[in-house]
Amino acid sequence: MKTKFLFFILLITSSVIAQNTNNSVTNSTDSIQKLEEVLIKTNVIFGNKYMAKNRTGSAYYISPAELKKLGYTDINRVLKTVPGVTIVEEDGFGLRPNISLRGTSPERSAKISLMEDGVLIAPAPYSASAAYYFPSVARMEAVEILKGSSQVQYGPFTSGGAINMVSTQIPDHFSGRIKASYGSFNSGQVYASVGDSNKNFGYNVEYLNFNSDGFKNLLNDANTGFDKNDVVAKFRLNTDKEAKTQQSFETKFQFADEVSNETYLGLTDTDFNNNPFDRYTSSQEDQMTNEHIQLLLTHNIEFSKNFAITTNGYFNRFERNWYKLNDITANSDKESIANIVTNPDLYPTHFNYMTGVENAPADALTVKANNRKYISKGVQTKLDYHFYGENTFHDIELGLRYHYDEEDRFQWKDYYSIVDNTMQLTTKGIPGTDANRISSAKAFASYIMYKFKYKNLTLTPGLRYENIVLQRENYGTSDVSRTGSDLSVRKNKVDIFIPGIGFNYKFNNNYSVFGGVHKGFSPPGNEDGQKPEESINYELGARFNFKGIQGEVVAFYNDYSNLLGSDLAASGGTGSLDVFNAGEVAVKGLEVLLNYDALQNSSNFSLPLTVGYTYTDTKFLNSFGSDDGIWGTVSEGDEIPYIAKHQLNASIGLEHKKYSINLNGRYNGAFRTVSGTGSIPDSQKVESAIVLDLAGRYHITSKLSATTNIINLLDNEYAVSRVPAGLRPGHPFGIYAGLEFQF
Repeated sequence: MKTKFLFFILLITSSVIAQNTNNSVTNSTDSIQKLEEVLIKTNVIFGNKYMAKNRTGSAYYISPAELKKLGYTDINRVLKTVPGVTIVEEDGFGLRPNISLRGTSPERSAKISLMEDGVLIAPAPYSASAAYYFPSVARMEAVEILKGSSQVQYGPFTSGGAINMVSTQIPDHFSGRIKASYGSFNSGQVYASVGDSNKNFGYNVEYLNFNSDGFKNLLNDANTGFDKNDVVAKFRLNTDKEAKTQQSFETKFQFADEVSNETYLGLTDTDFNNNPFDRYTSSQEDQMTNEHIQLLLTHNIEFSKNFAITTNGYFNRFERNWYKLNDITANSDKESIANIVTNPDLYPTHFNYMTGVENAPADALTVKANNRKYISKGVQTKLDYHFYGENTFHDIELGLRYHYDEEDRFQWKDYYSIVDNTMQLTTKGIPGTDANRISSAKAFASYIMYKFKYKNLTLTPGLRYENIVLQRENYGTSDVSRTGSDLSVRKNKVDIFIPGIGFNYKFNNNYSVFGGVHKGFSPPGNEDGQKPEESINYELGARFNFKGIQGEVVAFYNDYSNLLGSDLAASGGTGSLDVFNAGEVAVKGLEVLLNYDALQNSSNFSLPLTVGYTYTDTKFLNSFGSDDGIWGTVSEGDEIPYIAKHQLNASIGLEHKKYSINLNGRYNGAFRTVSGTGSIPDSQKVESAIVLDLAGRYHITSKLSATTNIINLLDNEYAVSRVPAGLRPGHPFGIYAGLEFQF
């Protein structure tokens, strides 16, 4: 089947593409020349660490070398090295991360702009932004994280920031890589890529398989793991380097599929303390299946060394069905699994059915088929014009995007009994009888940003405009053929300007200050008259290099006039995805990043040390009530749940031309799982945890390397979440060894 997929993709992508060409401009002022280095590089935010470190806002670039050094296949572990990023784990492998930037709600990463190669990658970023699909970091070349001021280039979510996953680029010459690893829980990974470039043509094709039997325990040793495939093909055409006008055309086709035996059902406190890796019998049918396709066309034209236009046309389709236990009925009383796990003593019969201790009669267990199809498509273009004055540099960037996305819900419920710890289907549901509606969004976005550099001062004022029409067509659960006999339609419109300005001042090559202010924005739901999320966000920071210690310290304050919440099943809600207004909220914090090479004077070894710290303080400034499982009834002064106040990441490595060893440690402070203030009740708390990971690499030859990764070196047992329904464990001790061949 995997070979069939590869052959299919090669046929589809027989159309040719091109890679953008970077021109370097000679200028007498070195700093001005460096500033221009990647201004016209396509499909990236920064393109390298230099640009990230000189941006007029907080930014971080995880380079190819860093990704290889860490050796992670879990995006959660990759991003935890970056200050200001909060992660709520769910499955232990990073299949569906919950990412927060500077205190935004982490639920399904729904409040940040997620991109791959510069285009929106969440299944339906405007109409249903919950990211049930996330690109595989194991096939990425770099990861870019933008926080703070002057985010007007990237939307629609500007409150916290943006993350751009940079996929493997077409190489300059014939080269490739083959990597395979195997380890704990029967986990395996195979990755292969090959590519080449000549005068006018280039290509790259890659394949990734990642699979595991899982580390959780079901009766009869049933598989609780997953199997994921990813195939990407890129082709390009470009003009001769001598051509007066440089042009390139690139096409990218990506296909991914996944089968994961994942559940929303966690454990009670008592059962978690006894064995955190157990799973209840009633979750044995739970399974996520999905497929993702992306087609991305990129055209780049450089009329001169100063003027370029990049245009993207993109199409993403995501189909998924998460078949999972939803509720249990006992004595004619139906209760959600979240209520039962949270209050097992109140629902003893329900809980006995859940655990399989007691046989459950016909139709006692409701398993919902959360069947949904998503489409996200659009066209975007970016015009970049820059020029020089005496001791000045000017850059004007104009962006336009027309976007459409939709979420098509066509769901049903099946009903089961449990007999001798085995679930048996007793009533099969009819597709469309649980949810039968289409939510959609049409959006026009534009921005203009002006970058002005005079000597050591850089200013970046900008303005973004979003015009959004959100709509929901609900056909009703009795009209599964969608004749429109019971159709109800609701619509909401948004028209908003989003300004921002940032600055950076370099005292010398070792010290600089930066900061700014910008408007935060998130689209509302499709209910008529609902207001969008809005905030005013401030930051002030400094970058320095003192006796070899390189670092960054940033303070931020986000002042929300209207925070939005979403009724997600993933956070213990009903799963309607209805958005509600939460009012005024203040989020403030501090981010610290320090880097030092203790052997910087050695010609044979390096001993890099890195420390990252994040402090985040959140506070609701008004009271309200909601049906959201992690917010509930909120009083003024309460803290936002699932945001740890303190996070610390530290790493140390020993690197030599023949080998490298890297130890990474993370401390995640305790956090509350329901809004509140003061001391956290045990039943609403996830305890702090320290996790150490170890990565090693030995170069057998210049082309062949052996790799080892140890996850959770100390084998700490720790909880990562209490949602969607009960306590969930982090990844236990696991060791993975592999070989990597490059040519």
